[in-house]
Amino acid sequence: MAKPATIKIRLNSTADTGYFYVTKKNPRNITEKLRLKKYDPKVRKHVEFVEGKIK
Repeated sequence: MAKPATIKIRLNSTADTGYFYVTKKNPRNITEKLRLKKYDPKVRKHVEFVEGKIK
């Protein structure tokens, strides 16, 4: 059976609150690190989230 093309990644908040989202990406199509603006409920505003490894 073939390996799935997507991998799980963790989006860490740049506001240093420790909040994170878990999502998937296809590393064959998106080779650079993912950077998204998402909502951080701890600071109650939209901040940038950066891709990190799942431990």
